Amino acid sequence: MRVALVAPPFLPVPPKRYGGTELFIAQLAEGLKASGIDVVVYTNGESTVGVETRWLYRNAKWPVSGEIFDNLVDFNHASWAIADAAQDCELIHLHNVPALMFTRYTRCRFVYTIHHVHEPPLSDVYRFFPQVEFVTISDFQRQRESMPSMRTIHHGIDLNSYRLQTRKQEYLSFLGRIAPIKGTHIAIEVAKKAGIPLKIAGEVQPIFRDYFESQIKPHIDGKFIEYVGEVDLAAKNELLGRSLAMLFPIQWNEPFGLVMIEAMACGTPVLALPGGAVEEVVRNGISGFICASADEMADCARSLLGVVSPANVRQYCQQFFSVERMVADYLALYQEVVAEEGLLDNSTSEIPMVA
Repeated sequence: MRVALVAPPFLPVPPKRYGGTELFIAQLAEGLKASGIDVVVYTNGESTVGVETRWLYRNAKWPVSGEIFDNLVDFNHASWAIADAAQDCELIHLHNVPALMFTRYTRCRFVYTIHHVHEPPLSDVYRFFPQVEFVTISDFQRQRESMPSMRTIHHGIDLNSYRLQTRKQEYLSFLGRIAPIKGTHIAIEVAKKAGIPLKIAGEVQPIFRDYFESQIKPHIDGKFIEYVGEVDLAAKNELLGRSLAMLFPIQWNEPFGLVMIEAMACGTPVLALPGGAVEEVVRNGISGFICASADEMADCARSLLGVVSPANVRQYCQQFFSVERMVADYLALYQEVVAEEGLLDNSTSEIPMVA
């Protein structure tokens, strides 16, 4: 079987630093290759994923400005990728919304993983493509959609890329975009209430520069509250692995939260606020704790030592969120889709009309 994975064109696969979707695509692609699948990834020219890659745009571009010209790049990349992949691939797996628009013009079979939070305008678009097999990345996300062909496949990661650290240091960690919805300001509040230093890692996108300057930077002293900037895989291992816990004080309905299982792979428990897929990823007392407030999160942080075993956290991650489990789930889906009798005639498929 030959499978194409169509990534957005803006970040390399895998990402050099930030990029949850691109990390997922890289690990899925390499896992599929290890399972004997012929894989090609449509991305940009800076990608280093260990499978065949094809690209229209040589250079990565992040962060995107959100202007119409960025959207044109995405549409141009997606339409070219699908036209090229349709020539020799049995199945095309999409990861960006613009690509959906071009599924009408080929008889190939398509899988689409929804990486976005539920948005009614996006769901309105999805319903025009009943021939596409949709994948949600959490049950929480799936329960908010209504496409006829849809299933949940949780993310997984290659645990060989993450080191189990059993000897922790006296600090908490936060890893993610520095943005209000990620709750960076709450992580600072938790650290101060717990009396435990905090190391913050993540990018500051231009759109959230004012938030960083007004609510985060005034607390940074380089000692108790430290901002270490963006981190690569090696630095991520060190940051997460050595910390007592990773704080995930999410302020929106996160569809999955890949960083949670990255922390668990390092043997580091997650302290999270409820919302989105948190309840599907964090198991109380095993891989961390789901807390009702910043006060409760601070109390948990103070009492973590000796309560949660790093080895058990890693084992939990291995059992439920390994790349092998994720690849097996996607491979089973691909085989089902390809095995269906006949090819779907997109030109005559029943498409809902606009009300």
